[in-house]
Amino acid sequence: MPSLTKELPTRKTTKTGAGFRAAALGAVAACVTLALTGCTRLETTAPSSVRAEAAAGAPARFGTVDCRKAKCIALTFDAGPSENSPRLLDILERERVPATFFLLGKRHIDTYPELVRRMADEGHEIASHTWGHKILTDLRPDEIREELKRPNEEIRRLTGRTPTLMRPPQGRTDDTVHEICRELGMAEVLWSVTAKDYKTNDPALIRQRVLDQASRDGIILLHDLYDGTVPAVPGIIKALKERGYVFVTVPQLLAPGKAEPGKVYR
Repeated sequence: MPSLTKELPTRKTTKTGAGFRAAALGAVAACVTLALTGCTRLETTAPSSVRAEAAAGAPARFGTVDCRKAKCIALTFDAGPSENSPRLLDILERERVPATFFLLGKRHIDTYPELVRRMADEGHEIASHTWGHKILTDLRPDEIREELKRPNEEIRRLTGRTPTLMRPPQGRTDDTVHEICRELGMAEVLWSVTAKDYKTNDPALIRQRVLDQASRDGIILLHDLYDGTVPAVPGIIKALKERGYVFVTVPQLLAPGKAEPGKVYR
């Protein structure tokens, strides 16, 4: 199966070169400029910044975790549900680990509606990965709206809640996407850890790649539809718990702050 999510975002710039790319990939919660084409600036906001900017007197906790004190990290899964999702949900339930699922519409939400309901019922955060995994920066504004509105409508029908978070396919986004997200009440969420699980079915390699990149406030990108990913999850959870990490959803990672529609978080 071809890759659904590639390396970090996003629009193209006039600068090129491996050195520039390396610097850009290392920038977390800062303005990120990647060597692709065109000329744009992608500004992303770190979870710690959202928490710091929360209104004075905001509740100290979101659920049972205060990420201002705890060493938090978020597991996120793109492009589901899939035939592997039941096994993944069993693992998460057993380990008492919440996740954020960026669900894909075509051949996923419409194929496994019962799994969308189960994800929501078991306390996971349900978000959008668009309807057809089209590159949003290649589309007209009306096409972008359709890609974002359609999965939201289906998720609301199945769970009773409309997603407020979305992840653009391949992390590719721009000012037009930001503005339409703002109109629809959605924030964009990228990632800081990728296992490149679309390139390997080796669970040990996937696990090691995650552990090598993990840090506090990390947002881990995985795909449960690839065969090597779900078998890697128990080892990832065990090792990160041993390092003192607490698993949270993306909204928990930002609390007591909240994601703002039209902004990009990583």
